[in-house]
Amino acid sequence: MIDLHTHSIYSDGTNTPAELVAMAEERGVRALALTDHDTVGGIPKLLVAAAESLVEAVPGIELSAECNQGTMHILGYFIDYTQPALLEKLEKVRSSRDERNHEILKKLNQLGYPLMWEDIEQQAGCDVVGRPHIAGALVECGHIKTKKAAFDQLLGKGRPGYVNRYHYSAKECIDMIRTAGGVSVLAHPATLHLSDTQLRILMGELKEQGLSGIETYYAEHRPDNRKKFMAWAKELDLICTGGTDFHGRNTPDLKLGTGFGQLRVPDEVLEQLKLAVPPSS
Repeated sequence: MIDLHTHSIYSDGTNTPAELVAMAEERGVRALALTDHDTVGGIPKLLVAAAESLVEAVPGIELSAECNQGTMHILGYFIDYTQPALLEKLEKVRSSRDERNHEILKKLNQLGYPLMWEDIEQQAGCDVVGRPHIAGALVECGHIKTKKAAFDQLLGKGRPGYVNRYHYSAKECIDMIRTAGGVSVLAHPATLHLSDTQLRILMGELKEQGLSGIETYYAEHRPDNRKKFMAWAKELDLICTGGTDFHGRNTPDLKLGTGFGQLRVPDEVLEQLKLAVPPSS
């Protein structure tokens, strides 16, 4: 059993990288990818923890890509997390997110939801502060009942507290991952909220831009979606990858390795990804 989509306190998860490794070993997960949002901050600690365990660590990332509707994320696997060009581009994302967060805070205060920056920082882990942490602060301060309600009412796209931030294009994300020696995969395709025709066309375009895989084994995919995505992956010669998108206590019903109980990512996916790693220049 493997899990190629997890998050730590370095983005919007609640576990340290070492805790994720210990949990993976306990649950029989033989390989674990850390794919924090737009940051590689947790990878060194993941590798240290995995070196003392039976779990194979996969250095990864989940990049947020520009899209007109829904959410597009590009996963990167086996990246060189020390690569200067990657780190420079990630710093641009961090700066944009920081500016956006303060704009959201200002909007919320104007809307009658008093928060201080310290309230948000208390929700965050080590590295990236984002909307989930703002949602958590809203709940903690008693302004909103749940994080989901915070997004539905205030923080989601088109809602009164939403502020856009800078995103790289999907091609730029794919190029960033390849330049860092990694393999790129389209995460959870259903979150793009496109018609089947539009989504199939997009996958073909991303393949031409260098995409290597599609996340077909995903905890929230319906069986019909999984079957459809697998068929498209076969047509396009893309790797079918998968993972739980584990966030710790932020997704309490979702378990590392098995998702909601039925998820099983085939072990051979890991070998296919390794074969897809671009040759060193």
